[in-house]
Amino acid sequence: MKRFAAWLVRHRVPVILLCLALMVPSVLGMAATRTKYDLLYYLPQDLDTVKGQQILLEDFGKGAFSLLVTEGMSLQDQERMENALKEIPHVDSVIGYASVTKGMLPVEIIPDEVREKFQRGDCMLSAVFFDEGSSAEETMEAIQQVRKTAGEKCFVSGLSAVVTDTKQLVEEQEGIYVGIAVALCALVLMLTMDSFLLPLIFLCCIGVSILWNMGSNYFLGEISYITKAVAAVLQLGVTLDYSIFLWHSYKEQQALTENKDEAMAAAICQTFTSILGSSLTTVAGFVSICFMSFTLGRDLGIVMSKGVILGVLGTVILLPCVIRVMDGLIEKTSHRPVLPNVGGIGRFVARHYKLLCVALVLIIFPAFYGYSSVNVYYDMSKVMPQDLLSVQANRKLESTFDMATTHLLLVDSDVPQKDVRDMAEEMRRVDGVQDVIGIDTLLGAGIPESILPSDVLRLVKSDRYQLMLINSSYVISSDEVNAQIDALNGILKRYDQGGMLIGEAPCTKDLIACTNHDFTVVSLISMIAIFVIIMLVQKSLSLPVLLVAVIELAIAANLCIPYYTGTKLPFVGPILISTIQLGATVDYAILMTTRYKQNRLSGMNKTEAVEKAVSSSARSVLVSGFGFFAATYGVGLYAKVDIISSMCRLIARGALLSVAVVLLLLPAVLLLLDKVIVHTTLDMKAAR
Repeated sequence: MKRFAAWLVRHRVPVILLCLALMVPSVLGMAATRTKYDLLYYLPQDLDTVKGQQILLEDFGKGAFSLLVTEGMSLQDQERMENALKEIPHVDSVIGYASVTKGMLPVEIIPDEVREKFQRGDCMLSAVFFDEGSSAEETMEAIQQVRKTAGEKCFVSGLSAVVTDTKQLVEEQEGIYVGIAVALCALVLMLTMDSFLLPLIFLCCIGVSILWNMGSNYFLGEISYITKAVAAVLQLGVTLDYSIFLWHSYKEQQALTENKDEAMAAAICQTFTSILGSSLTTVAGFVSICFMSFTLGRDLGIVMSKGVILGVLGTVILLPCVIRVMDGLIEKTSHRPVLPNVGGIGRFVARHYKLLCVALVLIIFPAFYGYSSVNVYYDMSKVMPQDLLSVQANRKLESTFDMATTHLLLVDSDVPQKDVRDMAEEMRRVDGVQDVIGIDTLLGAGIPESILPSDVLRLVKSDRYQLMLINSSYVISSDEVNAQIDALNGILKRYDQGGMLIGEAPCTKDLIACTNHDFTVVSLISMIAIFVIIMLVQKSLSLPVLLVAVIELAIAANLCIPYYTGTKLPFVGPILISTIQLGATVDYAILMTTRYKQNRLSGMNKTEAVEKAVSSSARSVLVSGFGFFAATYGVGLYAKVDIISSMCRLIARGALLSVAVVLLLLPAVLLLLDKVIVHTTLDMKAAR
């Protein structure tokens, strides 16, 4: 490592040019990486709801679908509009009374109870099916064309419309997210560090490693919009402290040698050694979310694990070379940091460590109780900006036709029509079911199926299955709709064991089950992995227990606040935030613990060792924590997509709580349990 570091510093200009050259394929790879906007896409493929969606595509050529509410149209205008929609690329079919009957059956002869299924006042209802999935580019383009063709008096609702609007909103904002994060982080670093230029160098080098990371996503084929929107901000926040550690190490080495190249080479070796353990634990945290059955975790976990590794490489390869090239300018832009002397924190902890330990014990129960009881939501459309076209359409559908969601029913084609009618009648009696619409119900009991042309019949009946719609007045992810789905499935299985109930609400119900299981699995895997890594790095049995416990307390303190304030979090929030905050906090905790061990081994008593450890690491922890807070909090305030806004605000608050826990509570625990630590740590015999 010493020879490599010396070679690196000597050849700094070619190294910088090589790193910059790698940005070209990275930009191309980033542009070529597809983005998924439908979170239900990440459900396990072995679920019936997911299999049913594939059957819908194979047998009926239908992937996504949207319900259209038109206002103030005559039957003839409705028919012309529905026929025009059929000509749009990737629109598989349009099922509406006007186009299905081709004007042969005037609305007036239809019984009122049947007519109300597709007409309320001057509003009419029709369904548009697409030949691709909800988040496919082709579907989103088709949604835009449907809106343009149908005109202002048509409301396009459903998951596909929400996904389309989400894409447009995120693409408009994601560049601004990075700009806000960089600007606020740079401001904090300029004030808290000793040079105005140095923070810009940090951010530029981190930006290069972010480009490397995002460009390498090309080999994954596609990533989720959540990953795309927050990965850059997270990588900036999580790897920023590595740059700070390198700079502080370089300054320390300059005091020991007049040769700056030798000082930087020594700083590279020292930084790599000190951040190796913390970066491994951070990677382990992100790898743990790859074990989620809901594969959004794998998506974000892979991208962020790569980001940490590439961030380390950027810190020990690119950043030292740039600092050496810019050394003169850094010195010219140096200034006195605004951050006051932090030595007093160590003295405060040493004097009041027993009181701090009591405070720690007192917050354990309320923190973990709130953490385990936090409320989450699953329906993303409910927290989108209310002026979005899809949100307005969903409100129109609910207020006019009393429909909050629509389930799709796949029934075996061989089931006798009498049984299908009986089954539909039973389903109509289930709480919250507004109607069950099939061939018979659309035409009326007295009108034979044979009256429909064969091309129209094929829209709702294949060789294997017939397609039916169930309109529900219950909202997605509510307890009522989940109970309704259970009741509907119970009725369906009595008539057709192979029948399937699919759609957004059944998929969301499966999503709830998956993520509840995933939360337990991810938490357990991440704690075990980090415990093992800390045990090997610190060569201790007690330190891993203490560090993991303190870190989990910081996470619980963060996630309990929404419970006590009555705030609902997006369903992935608790899982992802616990992992992200763990990755950030463990770096601070390992830095503090390492300094404490070094001080004890140098002959200091426990009080001196802890006081000096806090004083020597506080500036690095504070600068890194404030930088992470600034980068994420600004994005959280600006973002209009609640899942991104909520996550960034949680991460920002978690950064401050982690700093407080590591600087106050962890040192207090080290002081209290010093004897236990010394006798259970392999390389601390000299301190006994």
